[in-house]
Amino acid sequence: MLIHNFLENSAARYPDKVAVIHDDQRVSYQQLNTWSDIFAAHLQAAGISKGERIALLLENSADYIIAYYAILKAGAVAAPINPNLKPDGLQYLLDDLEPSAIVASFKTERLLKATKLSHLGLKAIIIRTPKQKWAGTPHKALTFEEILTTHSTTPKKPIDLTPDNLASIIYTSGSTGEPKGVMLSHKNIVCNTNSICLSLGITALDIQMVVLPFFYVMGKSLLNTHIAAGGTVVLNNRFMYPASIVNQMIDEGVTSFSGVPSTFAYLLNRSPLASCRDRLTTLRYCSQAGGHMAKSLKLALRKALPSHTKIFIMYGATEAAARLTCLGSEDFESKMGSIGRPIPDVTLRILDALNQEAPDGAEGMLVASGPNIMMGYWKAPQDTARALTLSGYHTGDLGYCDEDGFFFVTGRKDGLLKVSGHRINPTEIEDFMMATDLLIEVAVIGIPDELKGNKLIALVVSKNESLNQQTLLEICAAGLPKHKLPAEIMTIAALPKNPNGKIDRMACLRTATNKTRS
Repeated sequence: MLIHNFLENSAARYPDKVAVIHDDQRVSYQQLNTWSDIFAAHLQAAGISKGERIALLLENSADYIIAYYAILKAGAVAAPINPNLKPDGLQYLLDDLEPSAIVASFKTERLLKATKLSHLGLKAIIIRTPKQKWAGTPHKALTFEEILTTHSTTPKKPIDLTPDNLASIIYTSGSTGEPKGVMLSHKNIVCNTNSICLSLGITALDIQMVVLPFFYVMGKSLLNTHIAAGGTVVLNNRFMYPASIVNQMIDEGVTSFSGVPSTFAYLLNRSPLASCRDRLTTLRYCSQAGGHMAKSLKLALRKALPSHTKIFIMYGATEAAARLTCLGSEDFESKMGSIGRPIPDVTLRILDALNQEAPDGAEGMLVASGPNIMMGYWKAPQDTARALTLSGYHTGDLGYCDEDGFFFVTGRKDGLLKVSGHRINPTEIEDFMMATDLLIEVAVIGIPDELKGNKLIALVVSKNESLNQQTLLEICAAGLPKHKLPAEIMTIAALPKNPNGKIDRMACLRTATNKTRS
């Protein structure tokens, strides 16, 4: 079984059924599969070979889905990239990835233009409705429109693929602060997709509202699970207007909604979710992953949703192809702080400092194993060796297992912060702020926040007493992705230190918390 077989099988079973809804566009399974075949044939005609990487620089759309499955059908490797990156961030990823092609839209053209591409040896740049002039550049930009018409009669060549072949590289931040490419095989993703479908009972009757980006592993799992089941995905990229999400869920008869903690926080506080609960008659379940969600938020969600709507709490990692555990709705109240039990084909253990299995209730490292665990990190054998051992995948999370077999997460070993579903290394932000040459030192910490999971606070020691904090924030906004932007900058005389001279981050957290309350 290969990932694109999900689309092919569902197209054979439900050719006329709507697979994708995006704004006014409705695409059937047959049309989606046909367009993917045409796109795959073009990639092959452009000289794309098995195992070559193709960067996907697209927002959620039918185009994204067509290109994603086409890349896999052509035997290439799909590498989704956040289209909201700054040029420097994109440059780093493209240099690391060394793609043979880039698929983009007119919304990301300016970003591509601001990035050096000439040294990459690209065989193709494909853009939906380009607005920029590409004539005279080393790379000719083809359009989706040209491909789907010009190559409509070109047959796709068969590719000798096995489930163990690399299918996707998804970038995630690591403990070094540099993004790491997680290598996932067809088997990794197929096995985890099937396990999630079993855990959530996903069928062809399900209509999934998707507000999470496909470049995020959780968003990608929403796509694969519902295409595998023959369901429908409704794409809505306007979460800044959460009321529109609720209204479309009602209009389209959505059966399932998934998000990270901040997703539900904004729905509860910035949308008519509670007042519309009686109109959400088809909503079968909501699933949450992407970090810890406060108990108060869970209780508020339970109160706002219809009584028939189940809530599933899930836990996972990019390195696990998406999901590791699930807390079923039947245990939602009695085990509210838990991430649940392992989903099918996943083994999860708590290992102590001696790499021995810890007794019930004892804290240790969460270590996972199963056919969904990544192949390793792209071009990073040392990082791979640290994360993957004979014991399994070391998640970096600390936790424990209770006597009933339910797992709990107590914190991160490496100090990474979850902000709106993104895993962030504070060092990246600190390095950027120090590069302004305005500061003596800086510490970026996270204060628990019900909307975002963590609110980033920058404690700074200024070189100049007249430092304008607003100016510093504007510099950060110009050079950092939105999810890495400090919510607040606090100026202090000196950062607290440990006896060894290192910054005491727990003391920084207490300082920031006290200043926030005062």
